[in-house]
Amino acid sequence: MLKYALNPMKKNTVKVYGRGLRISPKDSKILCSEISGRPLPKAKAFLERLLSQTQSLDGKYYTKTAGEILELLKSAENNVEFKGLEAERMIVNASAHQGFRFMRPRRFKMRRQQRKVANVQLVLCQK
Repeated sequence: MLKYALNPMKKNTVKVYGRGLRISPKDSKILCSEISGRPLPKAKAFLERLLSQTQSLDGKYYTKTAGEILELLKSAENNVEFKGLEAERMIVNASAHQGFRFMRPRRFKMRRQQRKVANVQLVLCQK
């Protein structure tokens, strides 16, 4: 059983968990704090603007991280439609955590280097 950072009522919520994503934990924390508290359509539009590089966040676009979180948001939106809830009324609560660490394949110059892995939790709550 996965533990979520937020455990609200089960009727009007949708949970999505991205485990072992190959994105930077630092960048994912920045984007999750930026989209937390926003309605679902606005959060999706913000991430799409970052991907198309029409809007930046402190001079950076975070394209890889924005793409992974956008895929999770689309999956959560499909779950919202399956439950019969209204997608426009859903509020995003996102949190990112340091994932497990593993070493790169053994090559002479890259030995002892660890890969960046993050876990992202998204909880959509209805107003």
